[in-house]
Amino acid sequence: MIKQERLPDSRKLLSPQPPAPNIMFNPPSHRPHYFRVMLTFLKNSLVREMSFRGNFFITVITRIFWFTAQLVLFAVIYNNVTDIKGWSREQYFVFMATGMLINAIVETFFMPNCANFSELIRTGNLDFALLKPIDTQFLISFERVNIAMLTQLFLATSLLVYSLAKLYATGGLVEPLRWSQILLYLVLIGVGVTFFYSMMITLASSSIWFGRNQGLYDFWFYITVFARYPMSIYSGTPTGEIIRFAFSYIIPILLVITIPAKVLVHGMQSWQLIGVVVVSAFLGLLISRSIFQFALRSYRSASS
Repeated sequence: MIKQERLPDSRKLLSPQPPAPNIMFNPPSHRPHYFRVMLTFLKNSLVREMSFRGNFFITVITRIFWFTAQLVLFAVIYNNVTDIKGWSREQYFVFMATGMLINAIVETFFMPNCANFSELIRTGNLDFALLKPIDTQFLISFERVNIAMLTQLFLATSLLVYSLAKLYATGGLVEPLRWSQILLYLVLIGVGVTFFYSMMITLASSSIWFGRNQGLYDFWFYITVFARYPMSIYSGTPTGEIIRFAFSYIIPILLVITIPAKVLVHGMQSWQLIGVVVVSAFLGLLISRSIFQFALRSYRSASS
């Protein structure tokens, strides 16, 4: 007896079948916990730094030497003058510490990543970043942490505390420090970090069009050098007034460092200037985000 093979029902063959799930192009809806991802980045960076301890200690020693050189330079200057444009020695050290704090945070978390962005594009590794189920800008911005730069963060905080204690002991503060001033200072430090990060990620985004942007990073250091000195130093000459206006209201790098320092040593500042700082950082973050996303749309995959 020959067993007949049962053919499939033609109605089932002709009826529409549900499409098979496309695993490659349908990434999982689960999003990683950003705080845990950040801790993982920090752990990986620590392991990487400890793998090359010699380079780590050289970097730490270099930062200590640079910090000491800055202190010695302005200590020599203030041995010959009592103040510079209304800033006494300890008041200027508060300003210096504020700038160092902002730069230390930026160089710890953002500088190594933005500097590596052009390499991701050149080698095609940006493709892997785009495929991961996490915000690309977050991944690009925080993947590497420069642990050695935390030394500058510690040194700057120590200088800030010492200078404020000295001002308090000698009566150099315009008014006694209040918790509201300290809280506002910390907020403005975060605002300053946000503003400088916005500038940096904007420059990094240009790598997609230019391939390499080393010249633009040189431009970054050229313009941030003006932020090493308070706004009042640039007043008095036509050229200085132009620099002061340009870097206070067009690219407000002077305001984001001078205003927090003034909050501590000169008391509460004009809310108009504080508003300019906050709005500039907020707009800078929005603009840099838009430029980054626009640049990604112009990116051509290494496999294309």
